[in-house]
Amino acid sequence: MSQLHFYEFYLQFKHLRKVFRHRFTLTPSANLLASLYGEGAKLAPQNAAEGLTSTSSECIPTSSDLQWDPIIRKYGEKKQGLTSYTLTLEEQKKNDYPIKGSPGCKGYVYTECDQQRTDSSPLFGLDCEMCLTAKGNEVTRVSLVDAQGQCLLNELVKPESTIVNYLTRFSGITKKMLLPVKTRLPDIQTKLKKMLPQDAVLVGHSLNADLQALEMIHPSVIDTSLLFARNEGRRFKLKFLAKAVLGKEIQCEQKLGHDPAEDARAALELAQFFIEQGPAKVAELNLEMILTTEKLAKVSQHKAALQPQGCQVQKQLNEPPHLSTPCFLDCLQVTGQNPLLLGRQEVDSSGLCQSNLSTSNKQVIQLSCTSLSLHTLALQDVPLSTFSVIQFSLGPEYIASHLLDGLCEKVRSKLTDMLTIYAGPFKESFCLKSVKKEFGRCGPIQSLRVVTETCQPYVCIQYKMLEAAQLAVESLNGAEVAGSCIKVQRAVAAASLDCDLLIKELELDVENEGVVYVAGLKKSVTETDLQEKFSKLKDLETLFLPKDLQSGKQRNCCFLKFRKSESAVDALEVINGWTLKGHNLRSGNPLASGHLWRWIWQMNHSAEKQGGNLFHEKMKQLSHSEQDLRKKVKKLDHHIKKLYRSLQDNTLCVVLFPGENSTHGSQSGLGLMAIKGDEGRSAW
Repeated sequence: MSQLHFYEFYLQFKHLRKVFRHRFTLTPSANLLASLYGEGAKLAPQNAAEGLTSTSSECIPTSSDLQWDPIIRKYGEKKQGLTSYTLTLEEQKKNDYPIKGSPGCKGYVYTECDQQRTDSSPLFGLDCEMCLTAKGNEVTRVSLVDAQGQCLLNELVKPESTIVNYLTRFSGITKKMLLPVKTRLPDIQTKLKKMLPQDAVLVGHSLNADLQALEMIHPSVIDTSLLFARNEGRRFKLKFLAKAVLGKEIQCEQKLGHDPAEDARAALELAQFFIEQGPAKVAELNLEMILTTEKLAKVSQHKAALQPQGCQVQKQLNEPPHLSTPCFLDCLQVTGQNPLLLGRQEVDSSGLCQSNLSTSNKQVIQLSCTSLSLHTLALQDVPLSTFSVIQFSLGPEYIASHLLDGLCEKVRSKLTDMLTIYAGPFKESFCLKSVKKEFGRCGPIQSLRVVTETCQPYVCIQYKMLEAAQLAVESLNGAEVAGSCIKVQRAVAAASLDCDLLIKELELDVENEGVVYVAGLKKSVTETDLQEKFSKLKDLETLFLPKDLQSGKQRNCCFLKFRKSESAVDALEVINGWTLKGHNLRSGNPLASGHLWRWIWQMNHSAEKQGGNLFHEKMKQLSHSEQDLRKKVKKLDHHIKKLYRSLQDNTLCVVLFPGENSTHGSQSGLGLMAIKGDEGRSAW
């Protein structure tokens, strides 16, 4: 089942929504189960959604996997020249590079390399080593290498301030080495200015720290710590990249400190490799997996050292990093865990403690509850497991691609209906601009048009957020707008008859407890302005100012999270009478948490790409099986409730609705999390 099923059958998942208080987005995957349990299982296509696999295969990402690689998302797949990888001014500011004219760079030396860069501009690798002085970290050694790797500069520098720590372990600098040195920082600055041609591009690993220490400004840089992009702002270390990409060992433990010439050369060669091979080839290296494998190998070695006769680590962990893919089960087994796997598809258990295989969800739940209760009693015939995987499925007949297409269009259509309202009637000569302004105070508008099929003018408004549409219905129905007393409503259709019930359930969702939606903000309002305005509200805990996912611009609304639900209710009434920078504020109940409004945007965005095609035939096919599917989902929710109740307190429970990455589109997945016995705690 996917996140699509969760929102189509939202009303049926009563227990799941009530108990699992924290939700998060899963990256789309061609096969989530394979990515968790390894990709070696030989499952038939029609059974892939039901099976659980536990073996691993070679680490060769597919083209569908590559599109989600952070390197591909940042640069695309095609080869580009070096100018495509130099940091923009905004990127330099964001990553604390010295910038010409910046107040913090007063007195810094500018290299004056102002000639236009081209893809033929020369590359130079730069690296510095520092010692700790009374002033802070100061340069004590500088190395510069050219594109051929020839060392042009490798000099020791004596700081002006007194050295308090030579940091020899990292810098390789000792007191004895610096005693005869006469070179000072200005001397190095002058040499670098003379050596660098007018169109020089400097390359380094976290080069901002080197330039800050040199007190120099250079306009064109490639930073290999940012070039080899990772998710969530993390960075690979230079030592790891040199080994994984270039096959070179640097910063060896046998050496006394780092060699800046060696580091500068490594960074330069990494940049050259990236430019020559292109992002796709770099992404195919699967650096994240290599790093994970290395870490697992270290864990296994450590465990083997502690327990020579203990748990055997799988052979694949001793293979070269590029030949194997450690899966989730590997991680568990390396740390001595013995996972229990219960599912509907026979698999190669490969060291797993697995109960009898089942043929239905009902049997899965019977086996689950029995096994888990036996765990509690610590009986010998079922080995104890600190980690259990229980897998349910709707069956292949309900997740065929044509049915998923129809379901996707139905959910998208329903979301559009919920985001769309109709207002009117207006006078013939009404001002559309004033209508847009009034309804815009409820939240960001996607589109607005005059309805021409009616005798009197009406306006159709589609919002970007569910909260905005609902706030407009609640606050403007019966109000006077553009000189007319209007009615505000959603269109009535068979699919939207339960809209009011769905809105009510969304308002009561555990993730929305203690949260207030505030609209009518001026676009120029900052988070500081909001903090200052709302600081007087009792029990305010968090403030979230969302941005438009397409344009990146700030939306004219925000969310407030309170420690107590009662405080949120009080704030809801108070805020409606407030103004901020001349704008009247409106408040309402939240309906969609962060992961949901991102998903809504994704659904609407994919609809635009498909030109609004609604797959009418597929919708018809879906309607024949939907009633039966609704019953199955309701029963599944009951199974989860029963399973949850059988668990011991303090058990961490995670439910995964896989994302989808297939030929008919990509959709993110949904994760839900709860701790048994911790149901009363806030979801935020």
